[in-house]
Formats: sequence, C-alpha cells, structure tokens
Amino acid sequence: MLLVGDDWAEDHHDVELMDSAGRVLARARLPEGAAGMARLHAMIGEQLGEDAEAGGVRVGIETDRGLWVMALAAAGYAVFGINPLQVARYRERHGVSGAKSDAADAHTLADMMRTDAHQLRPVAADSPAAQAVKVVARAHKTLIWERTRQVQRLRHHFPAALEAYPDLAAPGTLELLAKAPDPASAAQLTTAQVSAALKRARRRDITARAAAIRAALRGEQLAQPPAVTAACAAVARALAAVITALNTQIKVMEGQVEAHFLQHPDAEIILSQPGLGPILGARVLGEFGDDPHRYASGKARKNYAATSPITRASGKRKTVMARYVHNDRLRDALDGQAFAALSASPGARAYYDRQRARGLSHRPALRQLANRLVGILHGCLKTRTLYDEATAWPHHASQEIKPAA
Repeated sequence: MLLVGDDWAEDHHDVELMDSAGRVLARARLPEGAAGMARLHAMIGEQLGEDAEAGGVRVGIETDRGLWVMALAAAGYAVFGINPLQVARYRERHGVSGAKSDAADAHTLADMMRTDAHQLRPVAADSPAAQAVKVVARAHKTLIWERTRQVQRLRHHFPAALEAYPDLAAPGTLELLAKAPDPASAAQLTTAQVSAALKRARRRDITARAAAIRAALRGEQLAQPPAVTAACAAVARALAAVITALNTQIKVMEGQVEAHFLQHPDAEIILSQPGLGPILGARVLGEFGDDPHRYASGKARKNYAATSPITRASGKRKTVMARYVHNDRLRDALDGQAFAALSASPGARAYYDRQRARGLSHRPALRQLANRLVGILHGCLKTRTLYDEATAWPHHASQEIKPAA
C-alpha cells in the first residue's frame, strides 16, 4: 500500500509519498495541471513498479472536487476528500507548537491515510451525468445568492426604493431604477412611465400598483448632500444593471439545470417525491450524488444531509442537538422540499403537525420533516420505485381509514 498526501494550493501541490510503515519515500512540489499530474504518476510508478495496481494507492487531499481530484480518481487511486478541520485536529495530536507548513500538511495527510483511512469517506464515484447536474445546479444557485447580495447593496444606496418597490429584483423595478436612481428623479416619474414599466413586466393590478409606487416615491424622505446623492444614484444605476444581467443568466441556467437533470436516470424517482420539482430535484441529486455505494443506509444519507440530530452524552447528562456543520446547498434544498411538501403531501403535513403538537417550533419541525423525507428518498432510490403516499406515511393512511370505517 502506498499512501499519498496532497496539500493543494491554487497553482501547485505539495505531495508526499509514504509506505505502510510510515517511512517517507518521496516529496515534491508539483505544478497544477497536466504536467503536475504526469509527474505525480511518475513518482507513484517509481515506488510501485510496473506490475502494481493503481488500487493500492490512497490519496488524501483537502477537497473532493475539481479537475485534479477527478484525474486522481480516473487513474484508479482511492481518493479521500478530507475536511480541513479533521486535518487540523490530527496535526494537533502529534504536536502542540502550532507550527505549520505546506510540506508538513502533506505529511499529515499521508499519515492520515496510513492510520485513519478506515474512518474517512472516499470521494464518491458519481456518474458524469450526476457531476454535470451538480455543476449547473450549483452555478444556478450561486447566481441567485449573488443576486440577493446585489439587492442588499442596492437597499443601502436608495432606501426609499424599499417602500416603493416590494421586489427590488423584479424587471419592472429595475427598469424604473435605471431611469430614476435617486429620490429627486424618482419623485418626477409619471403615472404613464410607471404603468408602462409594470405592463412590460407583466404585473397585475397596474393602476393600483402605479399609484402606490408614485405615492411612496413622492413621500417625505431623509436627504443627503447633493454630491453624495449623485454618487449613490450612480451606484444604484450600476447595481440595477448588474441585477438585470443576473436575472437573465439565472433564467438561462435554469434551462440548463432542467435539461441536464431530466436526462438523468434518477430524475423520475426524484420528481415523484413531494415538494421536489426540476430545480430543487437537481440540487438534491447534485449534492447527494448518484454513487449507489456511497450511503450504506438511510441513516447514513440523513447524517450526510445533516437533517438528523446529534447526541452529546457524558455521565448523567445527555443533550440532543441539531447538526450545525453541514452542506449549505443540500440543506437549503431539503428545507425547500420540506416546506413545499406541506401543501403537496397530506402525510407530510400530518407529520409536521404532530411535531408542532409535541411543542416544536416551525424550524425544528420542518427539519424533522426533511429528515423523514430524506429517508423516504433513500428507500425509493434503493428499491428503484416511485414515491407512494400510502407507503411513505402508513400511520397517516391508517388514521384516515378508521373514521371512514
């Protein structure tokens, strides 16, 4: 067995090769890209010999994605994406001085492969189709998050817009902000201008909306010095243009997400789940992956999703807590599914109501529902069957039958 520690940076990799006895066999700093990967293969080949199998190589690296990781997995190596916090804790086991270097980190990673590989999760062998879904689904969500950031910035430069425009990212709002990005010019917008913008944005109740917008823009507002007002107007106009461009690209990426997701073999099963459509379903698929051997059980999938609680027990004290370390993208998608399932599934609604009746507030009850839905999804994927309301919520179904009887 050959152990490899790979401490990666933006433009290079510090690697160390170690044998199963802990002897350091080779060290090198390799460039990022094909040239560096070729040199790494050569270093491994020198130690293994021509007849050895690539499966006898374990590589520890502090990431589970990227072209470098994909190339390592494609070569047949067992690749372990390790959380940097785990690496830091392992380093502290062998030294308390706080000293740190890239070469030392590569040594730590190689040593973890020697002693703790059985405790670590190898990089999932997801199909190219699932990887493609993950790429476009993440890009789509990133654009949405970026739009939210830009809208928050816009709020600071034109506070009156918050009262006048309910949705600062709406096309009609952005058109009006581009025309009138400061309080003085906004107050001069005519009813015809506002109505035309709302009509182009296909808004309803245009007359009432236009009147409300004009009233808010003409109301009394706090004023800044003219130079500051002009500067804020320039920023507001620029942000409106950025948000408009983001809206366009979000729509483009939405089409890409749907196209890639619907081509995946698991799409039909995922779409059968309550609360999941093409966009949320793509996010769930991309973050969970489609490696059939990645999750040994429904509990393992729930733990990865961080919907299941953790228990801290010491002596007579026992505390059950929510998991705060989690995949933000997956957790966001599962929260969205759970909320949508409240209206899409009677069984899900009944389960949520029972949690609330136990005294849980909205967020913990929704998390419990998300945890249950993850287990249902795991069962459907494992058995290759579509979601069935009666099978998923037998307790709720039996309660409906009793009154009828």
